Amino acid sequence: MGFKATQTYDREKLSMNIARIKKGGVTFEIVIRNPDLALDFRNGKDEDLRDILETPKIFNDAKKGELAAPGDMTKWLGTSEEKEVAKIILKKGDLALTQEQRKKMFDAKKLKIIDYIQTNASDSKTGLPHPRQRIENALEQAKVQIDGNKSVEEQLDKIIESLRVVLPISLEKVKLKIIIPARYSGSAYSALKGKYKFISEKWNNDGSVEVTIQIPAGLKIDFFNLANGLTSGEVIINEEK
Repeated sequence: MGFKATQTYDREKLSMNIARIKKGGVTFEIVIRNPDLALDFRNGKDEDLRDILETPKIFNDAKKGELAAPGDMTKWLGTSEEKEVAKIILKKGDLALTQEQRKKMFDAKKLKIIDYIQTNASDSKTGLPHPRQRIENALEQAKVQIDGNKSVEEQLDKIIESLRVVLPISLEKVKLKIIIPARYSGSAYSALKGKYKFISEKWNNDGSVEVTIQIPAGLKIDFFNLANGLTSGEVIINEEK
C-alpha cells in the first residue's frame, strides 16, 4: 500500500489511536495516524488509507504487536486483504474519538438522516415534503436517539417510527409515466435521467420518448415543475396506480 516506515510509538499514545472490531470472540485492530481523517472516512469521504493508518498491518493486539491471522480475518470479516479489513474496521468498528470528534460524527449522521427524510418522505396530511427545520425540530421533540456507532441505514426505521409520534410522515412512492415530445426528447430526457432512475423507457417512431419513474410522493410537485419547465409545459405526465 506504500506506507512509510514509522518510528516506535509509546504505548500511551498508541492506545489513543487504535480502532478495533470484535467478531466471534476475536479482536481485530488497526493503528490510526490521523483520527480526523479516520472520522472523515467513516462519514463517507474518500480518504487515502495511507494518510489514515500508521501501518497497513491488522493486529489482534496492537500494543503487543500481535498480528491477526489471515484465516481469522477471512472467517469473521470475509477477507484477508489488509486494506479491505482496515476499511471494515474504520466503517463499523470502535474508534477512539475525542468529544469534539464524536460531536462531528453525530452531526454528520444527523444531517444524513434529515436529508433522507426530506428526500424520501412527505407530510402524510398534505403530500408535501417536510421543511428541514421542521424535521430537525421533530427529532428534538421526539427525543430521537442517534447512535454514533451505527450507520444511518441501520437506524433509519427506528428513527422514523419515533418521529411519527410528533410528525405525520409518509414514505409512499408514486409511479409516473411521462411522454416527452420529440422537440424536447434530447435535452429533457438527459436532464431527467441525470436526476431520476428510470424504470423503463421507450423511444417512439415520431422521436418522442416514454419514460416510467418511481419517486417519493413528496417529490411529485418538484418533478412536475421540472418536467414542465424542461418542455415548456408540453410534457404529458400520468400517475400509475
